[in-house]
Amino acid sequence: MNKLLYTLFLLFSLNSLSHAQNDLYDTELAAEVGADKYGMKKYVIAFLHRGERVSEYSAEQRTEIQAGHMANINRLAAEGKLVVAGPFFGNEELRGLFIFAVETLEEAEKLTETDPAIKAGVLKMELKEWYGSAALMLLNELHSKVAEESI
Repeated sequence: MNKLLYTLFLLFSLNSLSHAQNDLYDTELAAEVGADKYGMKKYVIAFLHRGERVSEYSAEQRTEIQAGHMANINRLAAEGKLVVAGPFFGNEELRGLFIFAVETLEEAEKLTETDPAIKAGVLKMELKEWYGSAALMLLNELHSKVAEESI
């Protein structure tokens, strides 16, 4: 009988451990960043590829387009729609990526259409839905604390 009680106690203990709650969990922060019960949320990643029209522009025109591209990135980040952006090293066809804090590919496509580099055909984007940590939503605020100069 003692063995049976011990076995039952052990099974119930293990079951409760498998459903243990995180002691660091912050309900308000989770709601603020849109986290599900796993601390995750849906995003859309945009892979930026070199566009077909790059060679149609002079160096000066490409510099203006790039300035507009960067202004658009900063605007989308300030609006909370863009949580990560950055170029890849090298000069390959794959130029960089964006991670949009939106639910659908259609929403992300509308945001990409606001980018001067996309409009000019200097860049094109491939969009993919992605499931990642909701804590990414805090990245822009943290970035401002570690960046000595603005981009």
